[in-house]
Amino acid sequence: MPIVNLMKPLKRQTLSTDVYDQLKELLISGRVMPREPISLRATAEAFGVSVMPVREAMQRLVAEQALEVGPSRTIRVPSMTVSQFREITRIRINLEGLATEVASELISDDDIRKVAKFDSDFSKEMTRNQPDGSRLINLNKELHFSVYRASNMPMLLQLIEALWLRIGPILNYDLRSGITRLNNRAAIDNHSLLLKALTAHDSAAAREAITKDIESAAAFIISAGVLVTPDELLSNKP
Repeated sequence: MPIVNLMKPLKRQTLSTDVYDQLKELLISGRVMPREPISLRATAEAFGVSVMPVREAMQRLVAEQALEVGPSRTIRVPSMTVSQFREITRIRINLEGLATEVASELISDDDIRKVAKFDSDFSKEMTRNQPDGSRLINLNKELHFSVYRASNMPMLLQLIEALWLRIGPILNYDLRSGITRLNNRAAIDNHSLLLKALTAHDSAAAREAITKDIESAAAFIISAGVLVTPDELLSNKP
């Protein structure tokens, strides 16, 4: 689905911030793919705004390395090398592990029910004959962030969001890759272990479950060969 079809017209006055927030959500949720171009004009038309706030939002995302300037000055979603992916994965394990560990100690019954609902919906979607990749991506993101928000550590949450801005488009491949990944129940099993640990307020088990979830997805993505080599990355620079 073209990225412009995922955008919603804006109504408020802080247009640049609104554009930024929507594009940020699309990237974090893994709704776009590496190297996918994002047209200034088409994006402005989809949002119902002028090009100026779109340009400002995209410049902000370029500065955050969530977008990049490609050949012919086009704005696009960046590619990622194996070494970059491994580094981000290692950082994610530490930051998301900490957030999960703290969340397990503080999480309320209401928040546990939210996590349980995302877990149930994710499992049901994964076991359908033709799972909806977009829905899986969104459910996975919502499950993770419902846990991280429960840590009540807003600065840590910002750091995690910054990493997901970079990693989201790669996770897109993980959950849209078809039967090979879906037959591997790792995501379902790890989410189930995470929910069990959160319910028991077992911080060590919760951290272990989120670590396994991140590691299993990362191992699949690396083995699938969807990341690029440094030479390939350089050859695509303007």
